Amino acid sequence: MVDVDKVLDDAGLSNEAVRDYVKHWAEHLQPDRIEVVSAADDSRLIEEALAAGEIQPAGEGLYYSRSYSKDTARSEERTIVATSREEDKGVYNNWRHSDEIRPIVEGHMKGAFAGKTMYVIPYLMAPPGSPSEKYAAGVEITDNRTVCLHMIRMARVGIDLINNLAEPDHFVRAVHVTGDLPNLGQGTPEDKRYFVTVADERTILHFGSSYGGNALLGKIAHGLRQAAYDGWRSREFLSEQFMLLGIKDKETGKQWHVCGGFPSASGKTNLAMTLAPDALGDRYHVSFYGDDIAWLWVDPDSGELMGLNPENGVFGVAKDTNEKTNPTALDSIAPGSQALFTNVAYNDQTHEVWWEGKTPERPADTAGWIDWKGERIADRSPDEAGDPWAHPNSRFTTSLANVPNVAADYNDPKGVRIDAIIFGGRTRDREPLVRAITDLAEGVYDGLTLGAEATFAAEGVEGKLRYDPMSMRPFMSYAEGPYAQHWLDIVGAAKHQPIFAHVNWFQRDAGDGHFLWPGYRENLRALLWLCQFKDGEVTGRQTAVGVIPTEDELGMEGLDLPQADLDRILDIDIERWREEMGHRQEHLEQFPNLPEEIWVAHRRVAEALDQA
Repeated sequence: MVDVDKVLDDAGLSNEAVRDYVKHWAEHLQPDRIEVVSAADDSRLIEEALAAGEIQPAGEGLYYSRSYSKDTARSEERTIVATSREEDKGVYNNWRHSDEIRPIVEGHMKGAFAGKTMYVIPYLMAPPGSPSEKYAAGVEITDNRTVCLHMIRMARVGIDLINNLAEPDHFVRAVHVTGDLPNLGQGTPEDKRYFVTVADERTILHFGSSYGGNALLGKIAHGLRQAAYDGWRSREFLSEQFMLLGIKDKETGKQWHVCGGFPSASGKTNLAMTLAPDALGDRYHVSFYGDDIAWLWVDPDSGELMGLNPENGVFGVAKDTNEKTNPTALDSIAPGSQALFTNVAYNDQTHEVWWEGKTPERPADTAGWIDWKGERIADRSPDEAGDPWAHPNSRFTTSLANVPNVAADYNDPKGVRIDAIIFGGRTRDREPLVRAITDLAEGVYDGLTLGAEATFAAEGVEGKLRYDPMSMRPFMSYAEGPYAQHWLDIVGAAKHQPIFAHVNWFQRDAGDGHFLWPGYRENLRALLWLCQFKDGEVTGRQTAVGVIPTEDELGMEGLDLPQADLDRILDIDIERWREEMGHRQEHLEQFPNLPEEIWVAHRRVAEALDQA
């Protein structure tokens, strides 16, 4: 047995509650070695991982890793929220009683670290001193060195962050066991993987993966699921899968902060990391705060709705990231950034990486190139020639400090005032470019009915949305009715209410299918109009579903769009909206105990459409 006390003494870890937790799991997992990790260990861990073949060099200060081929994404069907309270069961949180599920997962974990090193990662998922610090502390235990490298980039990692907690026992206990990946029965009835958040015990137990949110437990499991539950039970804050950016008018000095949720493939990261379009760059500056999680609360002194990104890094999707779609992301993973790439294509001769969409064409010379499964591109059969080189969910991991336009105050524990909350899905015909919502309940209602359009083949109903409330469908940790009420309570307590809005960059022409709006950096124009509308500088045009810009208000300087396209994105398709309201009612009816304010908002919009 490892002398756990000596290891913890040598590391300087003095928090007795953390020491007891580590000793308990050391006895259960039976590691050969224990190591306590801090951010200062990064260079050494990289050298060890390179020597062990766990990562490969990918250029100066860049690294590549590949996960097991059946372990490349989150697994929603194996992700569980467990509590001792059946009233926590929701439609989407895959609830199980903790007495039922804990013994199963802990049984799989028994003795799983034999012959391995147990890494202990003390971390904070918020800047030290933030109002939410008591909910941000965690200690992850893992058997995977690469997980340590990712956590150092995604969180604030260090023993000093845990030793001096105001409440020494108030930290998330997060245990990750990789497991025998080729023999876990992924996707079969014998699947042994479990990704469990025991929310009312503030404990995370993940077994059977080394990938992303399944293994970096500070991120999704703590930063979203556990934090959302903590925020609700404490009645103190919201934790949402939101981006957060800042906009500054360099002429007037005005600043706005916008956060919002977008379902998968709806442009969240590209918007979070956007820059001002060239025509507006002399006047406006956009600052990056975060692309994936925001914690929101009301400051007790000012009464303002505040927000911050609890993460310390970016875990971005590589696919289609290029100079046009997201130049900021490319700058953040430049040589010397210490970025990690996962499941991209890799050249073991030149140490280059590549993914679909990085360049218009694949590298012409296939010598040395390996695909995301570890197979040689040059050895592919003609039938395999068109298969992707990189996995569609391939990733890059980099720290916030590497993002060139990261906000100067991104690490300020006080957070920033939230001026606007936006929702955006991928919708080809019904949603205009932007519509502002001035009523709190109607804004929350719009978030609860957020979705992205499904294909006919996938869903069977062309044009019907796959609803993703607040973009939190995979991350809900308690029931949807109380969730909606918590939104009304937290945001409703703010002295100055944020403006809500829905945005859509993806309207298409019904004939040839071209996008009506150029998107990317031009999307800032819609956000500027929204902020100006909030400040009373423009009035817009009232419709049944919100206020939309007039053409002269939108600010089209330097942008030439066909008039027909502009008219379309600044108008409402009444018939399609009437059809949508039936789908929304069916969607909302599955959630027990929805606040009456949400139903009132639904009926108000439906009646306005009937009268339009």
